[in-house]
Amino acid sequence: MHREFLMGNEAIAMGAIAAGVNLVSGYPGTPSSEVLETVAKHRTDNTYVEWSVNEKSALEVAAGAAYTGARSLVTMKQVGLNVASDPLMSLAYIGVKGGMVVLAADDPGPISSQTEQDTRHYAAFSKLPCFDPSSAQEAYEMIQEAFTYSEEYGTPVLIRPTTRVCHGYASVTVKDPAEYTVHRPEGFIKDSSKWVIFPRLSYQNHKLIEERNVRLADEFSAYKRNQIFYAADRISDPVPSKGSISNCQEDTTSPNRYKKRLGIASGGVSFPYAMETLAQTGPVRLLKIATPHPFPEKLALEFLTGLDEVLCIEELDPVIERELTYLCGKYNLPAKICGKLTHHTPNAGENTQDSVRQNILDFLKDSPDTEHGNTFSDVPPALPVRPPVLCAGCPHRASFYAVKTAMKGRKTIFCGDIGCYTLGNAMPLDMVDTCLCMGAGLGIAQGVGHMEPDTVCFAFVGDSTFFASAITGVINAVYNQADMTLIILDNSTTAMTGHQPHPGTGRTMMGSVTDQIDIEAVLRGIGLKTVETIDPLNHEAAVACVKRTAGEPGVKAIIFRSPCIAVTRPSGSMHVTSGKCINCRKCIRELGCPALIIKDGSVSIDASLCTGCGLCSQLCPADAICSAGAADNISHDTEALKEGNDHE
Repeated sequence: MHREFLMGNEAIAMGAIAAGVNLVSGYPGTPSSEVLETVAKHRTDNTYVEWSVNEKSALEVAAGAAYTGARSLVTMKQVGLNVASDPLMSLAYIGVKGGMVVLAADDPGPISSQTEQDTRHYAAFSKLPCFDPSSAQEAYEMIQEAFTYSEEYGTPVLIRPTTRVCHGYASVTVKDPAEYTVHRPEGFIKDSSKWVIFPRLSYQNHKLIEERNVRLADEFSAYKRNQIFYAADRISDPVPSKGSISNCQEDTTSPNRYKKRLGIASGGVSFPYAMETLAQTGPVRLLKIATPHPFPEKLALEFLTGLDEVLCIEELDPVIERELTYLCGKYNLPAKICGKLTHHTPNAGENTQDSVRQNILDFLKDSPDTEHGNTFSDVPPALPVRPPVLCAGCPHRASFYAVKTAMKGRKTIFCGDIGCYTLGNAMPLDMVDTCLCMGAGLGIAQGVGHMEPDTVCFAFVGDSTFFASAITGVINAVYNQADMTLIILDNSTTAMTGHQPHPGTGRTMMGSVTDQIDIEAVLRGIGLKTVETIDPLNHEAAVACVKRTAGEPGVKAIIFRSPCIAVTRPSGSMHVTSGKCINCRKCIRELGCPALIIKDGSVSIDASLCTGCGLCSQLCPADAICSAGAADNISHDTEALKEGNDHE
């Protein structure tokens, strides 16, 4: 064993490797992406890794591996589980032979997601076990235990880290490579009564699942990561040295500091936040829930016994709160359960150490011996708001601007999609009228077009999203004779989530060179007659292309192809010639590029940000913007001319 400074996602990946994982599949999505990338970097020779085209495909690949007895891991973010829910629900009935862990990272806030949905509900919905780590160290150990539970009960299991667990760093104790488990799958054994889902099989398995979950609830009550911290425990220590609830006794020697017998229930990253506060406020009985489903009922009953009020601290939904409320009703316990449902804690957004501290202090404020009060004496000033923008030199800016210029004066709708190009909604571009979920822009454009035939309908989608979830939308448009223009923003990477490869890049996550899927050929194969490919940074040609293509009937497509500047950064930068600039500020007003700034009252270009894409120079009515090299030549020519005049 040794210690490493790891991100939570890295710890999860290293835990999976230590558990002998044989296959890892997934689709990139913040905050989960680094798990698969870390496995790819540190995998053993017995591990296969792939970025699948979407979460549904990833889960099915992982399930196939688990059918052979292999240990498999599939990674995604919380909204990705929606895409994978179809096979997940059926797989819960079929079961697996090898251990299979489904990692769905939740994003409270949300920081980089469409929703704040809580994966713990999917666990109850699919009747699958769920693990909820509270730290990088626990995540490292928990994923190894999850594989064991999966194999023991023949079921896939969910693990649900949240953003601060995924992206927080900590010193983690990890195994040496010599200590890794080497897992060798038995192989697939044909058995149609086991692997072919039929209604009768589902009915029989449903009964078995319900019986299994009762046993799991009992086992989870003794699971070492579900714990009660009594008043006698060292509250500052997140893991009691004895580790078992049976060894913890109520402290009857010290007087009760509070008017009522109080308890706090928590899980996930909220648990260490609660621990930090309770280390200062004094002893309060604390319940830690690491497996929200099946809920550890016996342990929870032990916690509730003798308490008057309980505060639940959790992200995102009141899952623990509802379970404890149910148990109080079921067993006629007098404890009042407080939390999101009673408005004692926020019902939206992520928890922070400060917010949890305030929630707990408010909960304890009736104590006759409170030393800390319920407000902060020193509240730091709010951080300045910095809205996200497209990068300087991003080709998507040029694509949006070309379409906007071409469609000026016409009734249009611009349907956006999930990706960094969603930032095209910001002023001054204002080019994203709708955004729902991956691939939905195509369907929305079709729906609007059927109801408003006089509206010119555009759907924007990235190259990665095209492969993930947009192809079926194009087929639907062609089949149902829609009238719309598809804009594919092809920057040769999955930019938003960390520049992962996809089928259009010709590379796999294993480092192999593979056949590059041709988007234009796919579109023509689907039935599109008009497919244009053009560089959006050639503004005049791009505008002409949009006008020409959008005027044709039916479904047509434009592929704006230019690499992401973070992958292929152009050399050099642009420069404003002060003597020619008329300070009209058209470049700033219409493009919104962060490299274009006002300095000393005049337009200037921040050379540290500018990539030299040249779009601004094509818009300048005074031809005042040129490349920095050309500006140097102009400066030298001016000096030479001046010297010549002086000589005369």
